[in-house]
Amino acid sequence: MRRRANRASRARHSPTDIRTFAVLAAAGLLLTGCTAAGTAGGSGSGEAADDAAVKVGLVYSRTGLLADYGKQYRDGFMAGLDYATKGTGKVAGHRIEVTEQDDAGDPGKAVSAAKSLIGKGYKVLAGTTDSGVALQMAPLAAQNKVLYVSGPAATDAVTGINDYTFRSGRQSYQDILTAGTMLGDAKGRKVTVLAQDSTFGQANVAAVKAVLGAKGAQVGSVLAPPGATDLTPFARQVKAGGPDLVFVAWAGSTAPALWTALDQQGVLGAGKVVTGLAGTASYPVFGAAGSKVSFLAHYFPGAGGGNAVEKAMLGAVTKAGGTPDLFTPDGFTAAQMVVHAVAEGSATDPAAMVKALEGWTFEGPKGEQQVRAEDHALLQPMFVARLTGKGAGAKPGLLDTEARDAVAPPVKPSAG
Repeated sequence: MRRRANRASRARHSPTDIRTFAVLAAAGLLLTGCTAAGTAGGSGSGEAADDAAVKVGLVYSRTGLLADYGKQYRDGFMAGLDYATKGTGKVAGHRIEVTEQDDAGDPGKAVSAAKSLIGKGYKVLAGTTDSGVALQMAPLAAQNKVLYVSGPAATDAVTGINDYTFRSGRQSYQDILTAGTMLGDAKGRKVTVLAQDSTFGQANVAAVKAVLGAKGAQVGSVLAPPGATDLTPFARQVKAGGPDLVFVAWAGSTAPALWTALDQQGVLGAGKVVTGLAGTASYPVFGAAGSKVSFLAHYFPGAGGGNAVEKAMLGAVTKAGGTPDLFTPDGFTAAQMVVHAVAEGSATDPAAMVKALEGWTFEGPKGEQQVRAEDHALLQPMFVARLTGKGAGAKPGLLDTEARDAVAPPVKPSAG
């Protein structure tokens, strides 16, 4: 199955306005049993409705470095499944059964779990909070012709990687474009990307070079080993470079040590520092540094302006005992995508599911979103924020909303 021949007729789905800049996290996958959820409308494939289950494998980080992000994703997915199926547990007459698998952020474990699920007849896989995991899962989906909806994994490489892979979260390029709205003229400016030497960090460096470098900025990087706990040497290295702008792309539990080091070494007062707004647990981490940092935001509760879908998500997750956070919308949106793929595509044919998703425009927790037909990028609004208050009282305030077309990554041809 190929999409290429149909793309010219769907060009109206491809936005062209593009801006600039980048940040923060990606995470993992989960373990456990089966949960039911499900319906929204009739089957677009014309197949007769029956009670055969649509089995969905949810592979994410239940444990490991990104377990907090994994929980946010999982909570959002369950809330989204209930919302999209109107509480019936069915779509187009089919029960949806979700089996959760924990990859602990390990690509090997994720692939093993995915192969096991595919071997049992699963046609839909979702999850993946970690970029390295997503890059191993995507080829597996194409090889086995199953629908794969990646989650918070931010690496740009997932977009357009093959016909069977989609994403329910944002990608690094969208972070960068959002951050770029805070920069002004990049020509001749010196930019340093401070990140971990990981798939996620390297993707951010590449994206900043591609966007700001193309605009005339001199882009360099300081990369720390993912396991480093003493981050003072890296903060000193950044300061010594004298950058006009520091772009921080950091994920995981060492974030408090990083911001302490940056503040102590005078980096925050020497130039503009831009980073992504992480989850609510990270807000107190910034302390006094919070007022010295500009934040690009994928999401925080309330960023969606209180649209009906966001209200439903916040209410459902809270009622279930969870706490809505950074990656809750990624799970919620993934569930919306799965339900739509079955309702308007097929309960058994992933090729029909893919066709149903391509070009789909829908209201999500962040606002109106679109699955771009050409490369499966998820076009979505992005936000600019500022932290106010300190400690447990720190909270983000919305400064600006960037329209989905304004922060759309360039179209990437699919690998097939």
